[in-house]
Amino acid sequence: MNFIRIALLTLITLCAVQVQAQSQASDNEALNRFYTQFSSAFDQLDASVIEDMYAENACYIPEQQGKEITIGRENIVDLYRTFFGKIKHKNARIEVDFRVVERQMEVENATDIGYYLIRFHPPKETEEPVSEFAGKFVTVSKKKADGKWYLTVDTNNRSDPSFYFNAKPSPNLYYGSQFTEVVSDNKQ
Repeated sequence: MNFIRIALLTLITLCAVQVQAQSQASDNEALNRFYTQFSSAFDQLDASVIEDMYAENACYIPEQQGKEITIGRENIVDLYRTFFGKIKHKNARIEVDFRVVERQMEVENATDIGYYLIRFHPPKETEEPVSEFAGKFVTVSKKKADGKWYLTVDTNNRSDPSFYFNAKPSPNLYYGSQFTEVVSDNKQ
């Protein structure tokens, strides 16, 4: 009788571990989708692509010292609309890519830490070179009652592009690979 109880408890434990692993894999996929959505929004210059990613009460902490914290989904999306509008007005395009280097996850909360790289492509007729800038980011996400993850905190600051290029992939974390390092004429 004890053998059957032990076998049954072992089976229940194994099932629980498997369910937890499947749930965590699903959560990682959902969190990683944020970065493909951001990339798509930048490619399309369309802020509506990222609108459903943010919680109603999300906070965006800008890198600029002279700008205050933006609170609320609509206000954050308006920042992107304004930014994308400026790019459209210049008849330019912009790309972004991410490399998540750390994810700290609990049942309903996740914090992602990583690097991003943005490339600005001026209009071809200007014959200006592509420019890029990079930074570090931290996002905090919360899994709501509907089972979906939402960004609740989004912050970033500038950094050297080499950090993005030197970031190593980690299992189950988003690791963009669309950008290769640009070698300028003065690099040898």
